[in-house]
Amino acid sequence: KIRMKQNLKYIIPAILLLLGIFGVFSHRFDLTAEKRYTLSDDTIATLKSVKEPLTIDVYLEGDFPANFKQLQNETKFLLEEFRKVNPKIDYKFIDPIATKMSQDTLMAMGMQPSMLPYTKDGKETKVILFPYATLKFKKYGTSIPLVISQANIDLTEQLNKSAENLEYNFASNIKSIIAEERKNVGVLVNQDELRPDEFRGFMDMILENYNAGPFIPENKKSLTINDLPRLIQMQAVVIAKPRKPFSDEEKVVLDQYIMNGGKTLWMIDAVNAEMDTLMTKRKLMAYPIDINMTDFFFNYGVRINAPLVKDFQKSALIRVEAGEVSGNPIYKSLIWPYYPIGINENKNPISRNINPVKFEFPTSIDTLGRKNIKTNVLFESSSRTTLKSVPNYVELSEMANLDSLTTMEKPSTPKIFAVSLEGKFTSAYANRSEKNGFPNFKNEVAGKNKMIVISDGDVGRNQMMKGQNLPLGADLLTDQLYGNEQFLRNCLDWLLDDSNLIELRNRNIESRLLDRRRIDEEKTNWQWFNLLTPLAILGILGGVFFWLRKKKFGQ
Repeated sequence: KIRMKQNLKYIIPAILLLLGIFGVFSHRFDLTAEKRYTLSDDTIATLKSVKEPLTIDVYLEGDFPANFKQLQNETKFLLEEFRKVNPKIDYKFIDPIATKMSQDTLMAMGMQPSMLPYTKDGKETKVILFPYATLKFKKYGTSIPLVISQANIDLTEQLNKSAENLEYNFASNIKSIIAEERKNVGVLVNQDELRPDEFRGFMDMILENYNAGPFIPENKKSLTINDLPRLIQMQAVVIAKPRKPFSDEEKVVLDQYIMNGGKTLWMIDAVNAEMDTLMTKRKLMAYPIDINMTDFFFNYGVRINAPLVKDFQKSALIRVEAGEVSGNPIYKSLIWPYYPIGINENKNPISRNINPVKFEFPTSIDTLGRKNIKTNVLFESSSRTTLKSVPNYVELSEMANLDSLTTMEKPSTPKIFAVSLEGKFTSAYANRSEKNGFPNFKNEVAGKNKMIVISDGDVGRNQMMKGQNLPLGADLLTDQLYGNEQFLRNCLDWLLDDSNLIELRNRNIESRLLDRRRIDEEKTNWQWFNLLTPLAILGILGGVFFWLRKKKFGQ
């Protein structure tokens, strides 16, 4: 019995070890500093809410470069963790080339091919990839790009950023596809906003994840107290480039919408300056627009100023006629400081890992600070900024003298183009007589609320070509694709994200790259080490076992 008890001390751990080796049970420990392999609580809650079978097909299988293999491994690990949290979630990897799926079929599913150079066995070839995944839930389906679209970064950095975005990408799309009811987004139509054809790209983007449509006042003229019940049914309202002043009653209606928990996305022009006019006449008069919202925004600690912002360091290009040869015009792409571009520098989940955002004739935003309201800057200009007072002339000829200040123009510190506001909002009319005409008036929001203010009404406007709208952010003449669509998508996701999943976009995965030169120099040594070390360990263990056996039975 004593010997059996002594043997059990070795037998039980040995059995447990064997069970772990054969996968009967397992547990993973995440020892990385950034908790790379740990799912967030919000993701776990989303996964547990899946009540019906959900299938994920990943089209990232086959023979392709090593850096894509890393993305494949990251995706496999993540989906395996998903399945452990909820067995109703299943996945499989598919090689579209080996299964002979036609490109037309894949493109009809919303996938665009990627063609990469690939060196194998000393031969340079090209491999076609479809780095996408599809979700299938009940009768619904959607495709997810696994590689982020971001310009001016190399492939290694792009894939590393894509790996950082995987958890948010899958979790947010799972949350969207299993939602029993989509949230409602209303686009205010009353204040001479952008035309429907100019706003089609934005609307198409919203409709991918939300119910969306125009919100038209009941009397077809202005918002009144009678519109408030319908307005409250919208979880978010978008106000894009209003040019007609808001009446006092309209402002109280919007104020009470916000006090009832409604989210708002404001795209405001404080100056009238249109590029179409400038291209035609080579010169235009820019003048301020007063939409009667200064006191409204002041309540939330925001002030939109009138002077135009010019950025001489971070600016978009415009294509202009620079001359002609034998009657044929010559076009050049030149820096246009009135079109500053927003580049993520604040590590905010709304602006992280997206292409630069193009602003057109923006003005500046001052943040004044309010108790219980957290203000975050989303985009701002560079240190080489000037302010141009209005009314004033804007001329194309200014591109020829970028180092000279024009009339009523002065250097400035960096200026803000977009801010997010979050916190305990209070009514701008809590102590004013206007509230007397509104029954059930609320002085403050019940919990926390959110708002985004952008000092450019054209940030959500798409270009047109032959009567057809281009994708939001696409510039026809310079052939650039800016990040306006993804930026505004992130804005709405942040406003309407009750589970705080968008914070996952701030996840940072440190790229621990191998030293290629050292690998080449020490390759042979490590090969011999890996070959001989196991044999040496077996020899030592065999010798120890033989010595113990001889010692025990030799007596």
